[in-house]
Amino acid sequence: MLLFARLRDLVWNGDTERLRLPWRLLVWLVLLVGLGFLAQLLIVLVRSPSAEPLLVLVTPGLSPDRALIAVLNVVFLVLQLVVMVGSVYVAGRYLDRRSFRDFGFRLDREWWLDLGFGLALGAALMTGVFLFELLVGWVTVRDLFFVARAESPFWPWFLWGLVSFVAVGIYEELLFRGYLITNLAEGLTWFEQIGRATAVALAVLVTSLFFGVAHAGNPNATLASTAGIVVAALVLAGGYVLTGELAVPIGIHITWNFFQGPVYGFPVSGTNGGVALVAIEQSGPTVLTGGNFGPEAGVIGLLAAGIGLVLVALWVRWRDGRLRFPPELTTPERR
Repeated sequence: MLLFARLRDLVWNGDTERLRLPWRLLVWLVLLVGLGFLAQLLIVLVRSPSAEPLLVLVTPGLSPDRALIAVLNVVFLVLQLVVMVGSVYVAGRYLDRRSFRDFGFRLDREWWLDLGFGLALGAALMTGVFLFELLVGWVTVRDLFFVARAESPFWPWFLWGLVSFVAVGIYEELLFRGYLITNLAEGLTWFEQIGRATAVALAVLVTSLFFGVAHAGNPNATLASTAGIVVAALVLAGGYVLTGELAVPIGIHITWNFFQGPVYGFPVSGTNGGVALVAIEQSGPTVLTGGNFGPEAGVIGLLAAGIGLVLVALWVRWRDGRLRFPPELTTPERR
């Protein structure tokens, strides 16, 4: 009986009446993979020849090939949102016993003000990177309103880039910052030797490293780009743990990516969307510019990220009069 009780205590937290953190994360991961598998099946169905008449019907005026591309883009993006947000909602409600808003979505007046600040900051930081490289001669503007797809109009693809980066900003911040940081920070306080602030700091570090590794398989990725993504993740995490909300990191994430790619024509984490308001030719030392991966892999991008973190801290200090980790990061109200 004693052995059984000890084994039960390793799996089940009697005080909070939940699975312990490692098992909750494992079940969430299984749920995420399962939803991802179902999403892949749906994409296979969309690609099948039997779906072609329906694709043409919902995309009038497009050839079958272009109809397939358009529908796949929309389906893939929607499924990403459903899989990521759905897995966090289900795991949060039934495993963590938390309200969804506890992962950074309280959506009050301050939340929307923080979102506006984050959007402005991400745009300003990437504009600064572009202007600096333009002034020193590492960027040459070769075209305006550029789209790589022959005979395709510019604005639909440009707006699609915006929609895509809005979705990515929401679900990546919910996953890496809202869900993982909150769970890890709370779970680490189980150890008596780890205080609340240390638990939050360790959660930020672990999730930022995970975020960097998650991008290590991107095109043109290098060790420098992975390190740069880790630093960018620290900035985004700072916006979350200093406010307890996802508004600031979501805002930064959206406009940093959108202005980096569709506006100024840089690669975005190694990828190129084939549309740019300002199409550029880039030169200069790769160690400074980031080269084919984009600014996150270069020293200039790192400096921009560092400035961003300082400005986030100053914003929170001005708004709240102090800097602190909100207590709900480690002791949320459970359902």
